[in-house]
Amino acid sequence: MAAAQDQTAGSPATAYTHDPALEQLIRSKIRDVPDYPRPGILFKDITPLLADSAALRSVVAALGAGFGPVDLVTGIEARGFILAAPVAACLGAGFVPVRKQGKLPAATYAESYELEYGTATIEVHTDAFEPGQRVLIVDDVLATGGTARAAVELVRRSGAEVAGISVLLELAALNGRAKLAGLEVRALLAT
Repeated sequence: MAAAQDQTAGSPATAYTHDPALEQLIRSKIRDVPDYPRPGILFKDITPLLADSAALRSVVAALGAGFGPVDLVTGIEARGFILAAPVAACLGAGFVPVRKQGKLPAATYAESYELEYGTATIEVHTDAFEPGQRVLIVDDVLATGGTARAAVELVRRSGAEVAGISVLLELAALNGRAKLAGLEVRALLAT
């Protein structure tokens, strides 16, 4: 397994300091579930980590550290919500949900992205961000990068600035970082 990564593509790391003890804690609290939700998929179950209050506090603090002041933290449905809302609270920022298509009640911006078996669409309210606001995007896993890239486009569409992308786990072999060139991307654990 690779070390946790914190970098803008092509530039040095920011103020976040890699913590090998945190990486080991995360590794010990993520359960692998083979063939879920379908055969051939190895699902990374974060519920044991979420159930451990000390581990959850450590992860939340690390996900928000080193991005400078942010106005809002956005979480991507569904497990991204679980991590992003407490990160927002710790940073003194607001929380904005990015949801699957058709789940938000007011006018939305939508962004579609490719999956290995089709396409999906995520949405955010059109009034969720204001021009110039700094927004941190938080999710549980960075895999192919499609969902994170779509979230970036939603933030930028309203004139807000992406402060960075922070994830609990990066599946490095899927090269999702390539879709996020020029953005600060942090993974607390890369496998």
